[in-house]
Amino acid sequence: MPKYVRLISFLMICSLWSMPKAANAQALIPHTLQLDATKLEKQGLSLAQEAAQLAQFQQVDLALPRARLASQLAPGNDKVWLLLGGLQLQTKEFDGAIASLKKAQSINPKNGDILFALGSANFQQKNYQAAVVNYQDGLKLKPNDPEGLFDLGNAYYLLGRLPDAIAQYDKAVSQDKKFWPALNNIGLINYEQGNIPEAIKRWQSAVTLDKQAAEPLLALAVALYTKGDRQQALTLGEAALRIDSRYANLNFLKENLWGDRLLSDTKKFLELPRIQAALQQRENSSSAPTPRKQPTQ
Repeated sequence: MPKYVRLISFLMICSLWSMPKAANAQALIPHTLQLDATKLEKQGLSLAQEAAQLAQFQQVDLALPRARLASQLAPGNDKVWLLLGGLQLQTKEFDGAIASLKKAQSINPKNGDILFALGSANFQQKNYQAAVVNYQDGLKLKPNDPEGLFDLGNAYYLLGRLPDAIAQYDKAVSQDKKFWPALNNIGLINYEQGNIPEAIKRWQSAVTLDKQAAEPLLALAVALYTKGDRQQALTLGEAALRIDSRYANLNFLKENLWGDRLLSDTKKFLELPRIQAALQQRENSSSAPTPRKQPTQ
């Protein structure tokens, strides 16, 4: 499970709500200009708050223009530029995102979230070595950040530095015992290395932490089926695809860092008649028209 975009975190959204009021201008500046500057900045922060709320609900198209305007009205606030850069990353405006994040960094070099976001920009452009440097620099400022550790692990994974990747995933779990994506990705590495029992153990732990996590549930189903526990595997596979049918797409799985061995076994699993029937049933139910209410007599 990769983390291509470091989404605007809930804490960051809350921080926008508690932004300090703009400081008063120097006494020598005319009073009317002082008020105008203060009002403009307040308007910018208000727009940033709106954009952050919209981003929280995945309404990026509505959030982005507000964040752009906010950066013009409150150009000295690093959180506004970070918000804008994060939204630009989600819309894959990489050049604009990097420019916004660099602006945020120039305002506040000690904000680790900015470095993590820059790492995401490089990661999405497959510049994994540069992403490693960004994540490492971010972790110098926020050494116990589980998402930062996870992101660094993913970059190591794609560079083929598997022991380093596992080490970062383990650190992420040590900081947050419920951080199942790190357990999931350790399982992915274990499976490719042929250590299927250890992969099963990791995926079972991930599913225990979040029973609605489709990815480790499907991976566990495939591993159990390959091992010979077919009845349980089919039941778990059906459950996983009911939660999220995107995991029936091998390209989607590859984007989520599933390796060749697991992809090959998953392809066979997805072709099983019972799994195909479950997928067809889900497709039929999702495309069925909503029944119209009969008028009351």
